Amino acid sequence: MGRVRRGPLTIGLLVAMVVGMGAGLYWFQPWKLWQDETVTESLPGAVVEASRTPEAGPGTSSAPSEPTGAVTLATGELISHEHTTTGTVKLVRLTDGTHVIRLERLDTSNGPDLRVWLTDAPVEEGRAGWHVFDDGAYASLGKLKGNKGSQNYPLPDDVDPTRYTSVTIWCDRFDVSFGAAELAEA
Repeated sequence: MGRVRRGPLTIGLLVAMVVGMGAGLYWFQPWKLWQDETVTESLPGAVVEASRTPEAGPGTSSAPSEPTGAVTLATGELISHEHTTTGTVKLVRLTDGTHVIRLERLDTSNGPDLRVWLTDAPVEEGRAGWHVFDDGAYASLGKLKGNKGSQNYPLPDDVDPTRYTSVTIWCDRFDVSFGAAELAEA
């Protein structure tokens, strides 16, 4: 029997296939669908709700009492978009005056290049809500620390939280929301 010769075209195709498979694996990172990262962070400072003194007695002021810990300003429940996503989102003002977005009991799929965004987009259910968050104003608060658990995302000093109405777990690689929450005043 004769020997099969592999020409430059065959070798080129094999190299292209190997490179293509490697790039595809890097781009999609399918193994992350089976890997969970749980992050459990405490909120810096105790959370209290701002309240007024119910009745002013003799020698007391009727002015609102000042909260002594962190204050929850807005909350929302995550809804699913591209991937099943549940949990609670809170906008919290800490005792030092800074703000954090807090994700509590987060449960979503892991994925490539997931970010936490504070946005001005309305939260829409279903496929209509998957791609709206990069259409308007948004502030990226950084990479998602873990796809499960409770975690804090500090707002940069130049971000005015009153400009934003929602939070999304955003896949920057594929420009799609895994899940999002509308923020309502607490």
